[in-house]
Formats: sequence, C-alpha cells, structure tokens
Amino acid sequence: MNKSYLFLMVAILLETIATTSLKTSEQFTKPLFTAITIIGYVGAFYFLSLTLKSMPIGIAYALWSGVGIILISVTGILLFKQVPDLPAILGILLIIAGVIVINLFSKTSVH
Repeated sequence: MNKSYLFLMVAILLETIATTSLKTSEQFTKPLFTAITIIGYVGAFYFLSLTLKSMPIGIAYALWSGVGIILISVTGILLFKQVPDLPAILGILLIIAGVIVINLFSKTSVH
C-alpha cells in the first residue's frame, strides 16, 4: 500500500474518532471527550498534510470527506441509533460509488 493512502486512512480514522467525541463532548462540557476531539482533529490534519505531499489536494479531500461521511454515518447508526432514511442511504451509496471511481479510474490519484 502506498504511504499516502496509509496516511490518509489514519487521518480519516482520527477524524472519525474526533467527530464522534465531538458529539459525546456535549458542547465541550465533558473534558475527556473534549480532549479526544481536539487531539483527534490535530492528528487528523497532521496526517492529511502528510498525504498532500504526494496526492493532489482535490483527490485527497474527496476521499477524506467521502470515506469520513460513510464512517460517521455507520458510527451514528451503531452508537447513537441515528438511522438514515432512504434518500440519505442513496446519497451515501453515491458517495461510495464516487470513492470507487476515483480509486479505480482516476489518473490523478496516487497508485
């Protein structure tokens, strides 16, 4: 696996953890979850910056946001019982399709 993709995966996982902690921080009133949120976002942006050394910013951001949306949606379902309706599910499926197209067919992404 290319280092850029590894760094991007770490960035996305940290961002997912940070966003989940943001919800559980209850508007920054819970110090532990507030700290996890801040540390997670700082780490996520650091690893995203490493990704940008060799991956175009548009491709990196498309993958970051697309995979992040998917992971946060799954987290919302599993942890917070926030089940998306049919239009949201269809939109998420389109995002998945976009991520697949970028990775399989784009000549601007890192392979």
